[in-house]
Amino acid sequence: MSYTTDAPAVLSVTELTHNIKAHLEQAFTRVWVSGEISNFVHHSSGHMYFSLKDAGAQLSAVMFRGQNRGLLFGPMNGMQILAHGDISVYPPRGQYQMVVDQLQPAGAGGLHLAFEALKQKLAGEGLFDSHHKKPLPKFPECIGVVTSVTGAAIRDMIQIISRRFPLSRILLYNAKVQGDGAAGEIVAGIAYFNSHQQFQAQSTQTHSEIQPCDVLIIGRGGGSIEDLWPFNEEVVARAIYHSVIPVISAVGHEIDVTISDLVADMRAPTPSAAAELVVPDQATLIQTLDKISTQLPSMLTKRLNDTRSKLLGLTKSYALKRPQLLVQAKYQYVDQLNDTLQRLLSQKTQNSHLLLDHLTEKLMLLDPLKILGRGYSIIQNDLGQIIKTTEQVVLNQSVHVTVQHGTFDAKVEKIHDIQTKK
Repeated sequence: MSYTTDAPAVLSVTELTHNIKAHLEQAFTRVWVSGEISNFVHHSSGHMYFSLKDAGAQLSAVMFRGQNRGLLFGPMNGMQILAHGDISVYPPRGQYQMVVDQLQPAGAGGLHLAFEALKQKLAGEGLFDSHHKKPLPKFPECIGVVTSVTGAAIRDMIQIISRRFPLSRILLYNAKVQGDGAAGEIVAGIAYFNSHQQFQAQSTQTHSEIQPCDVLIIGRGGGSIEDLWPFNEEVVARAIYHSVIPVISAVGHEIDVTISDLVADMRAPTPSAAAELVVPDQATLIQTLDKISTQLPSMLTKRLNDTRSKLLGLTKSYALKRPQLLVQAKYQYVDQLNDTLQRLLSQKTQNSHLLLDHLTEKLMLLDPLKILGRGYSIIQNDLGQIIKTTEQVVLNQSVHVTVQHGTFDAKVEKIHDIQTKK
């Protein structure tokens, strides 16, 4: 009687490991894993080695130099993060690990750690130093604003600037202010205004489409730390730092402080506050001119009287009792000085009145009600955009018309293009 024994299949360590590797790497690709960073090492080669752990397990991870160059924050031990990548087996050690291609802070706690890490890094480079801060112009002719065209922030700023100093014009660069791609659009807006500024400085001729701005405002209304995060990204901070145009950062509410606030030439607690800071108040300017015109005569008269009193005192002094001719010459000099000052006083007062009249005329010309009173009107589409050309309307489109004493709605029935002679 004979027995046949089937020998069990025997795998080498290498074969088994490669089988495990094939199964794991096929089953776990492009996965997101949340955990806490520990054992973090940023190797001299540029690669990052660390572990991801939670209460029940630990996972080795690596992020190679090519992927971690674009990180906008510095990973550190204890930081809660979200990691994206593939599971891989390292056969020489028989270990599995995660090859990470994306890394981002998890939740507000992680964002706060990332904020502090970037803040410390940029402070060490001197980006927050006060001697880098550029002064703001007192009377800006053009104000560039980088924000969302649909947000409440831009509406508030336009209203306040127009009320306080209508001589300034506002140029808006429409940019996302939260979510993916927002930081890049904010950087593009800053670069846009700076490129126009540099072009104007190098140009010997005036170009109608180049409108250099004297100051920039970047910002948005309030929100969560996640909503405001684009203003905490390093690329935005460096764009503000390298801007040749002074930048006001106006992000969120008064309690919100972002990296942009620290780098900017001035921080405004809100967008509305930025509008108050960027331009003077025309009413205050007019009051100041009136005050100067009123006080100048009395100030000059007091100065003349003080000088005359001093000279009279000198004539009564013992040292000058004898040289009467010297005293008489001083009297003559005072009379000449009095005549000169009276003439200058008259000219100064006249010039102040002329300047006041000139500013008043400019303000009256810019009054929208005056323009509407001459028969003009403002036509807007349903989005509130002002219609300037026939290319902005279509047949049967509803429009909103504002005239001097009210508004009414209308519909486009015909479109006529006016042919201009060249």
